[in-house]
Amino acid sequence: MIDSSEQWAMVGRLALAAVLGALIGLEREYRGYPAGIRTMALVCMGSALFGDMSVTYAGNDRIAAQVVTGIGFLGAGLMFREGLSVKGVTTAATIWAAAAVGLAVAIEAYIVAAFGALFAIMILEMRIITKNIGPDDGEGDKYEAATDREKKAELEARTRRRTTEEDED
Repeated sequence: MIDSSEQWAMVGRLALAAVLGALIGLEREYRGYPAGIRTMALVCMGSALFGDMSVTYAGNDRIAAQVVTGIGFLGAGLMFREGLSVKGVTTAATIWAAAAVGLAVAIEAYIVAAFGALFAIMILEMRIITKNIGPDDGEGDKYEAATDREKKAELEARTRRRTTEEDED
């Protein structure tokens, strides 16, 4: 049995992991991507809990090693092919990073965990720079920009349909 002071320390680590995961998820949520605040907070907190249980009951690496495998499967389920591109790779990598932050919290590497979360957010924010890097689609635009145009056109078409339907009623 774990004494109450150690249990409260674990609760503190879970809270820290949830906050760091939520910060990572906030960036995803703000940008409108799947797997936002709640998902990243749960992945990070769950990894911290598994990490704490690993350290407490199974040695330092048995359960923690399985977290890596499990998160890999979760991430693989998020990736899919759409036309010539693969979608969800960054989301899958972000979930993996959030899990790593949670494990760092579990082993009490708080500075590493905090900087891991900070670096993850910074890397995700690099999209502002990297979105303009890549091959042209033949029309002078980048593939991603073409996809954004298609999304915008689809949204405008849906809005027009709704407006037309409302006018008919």
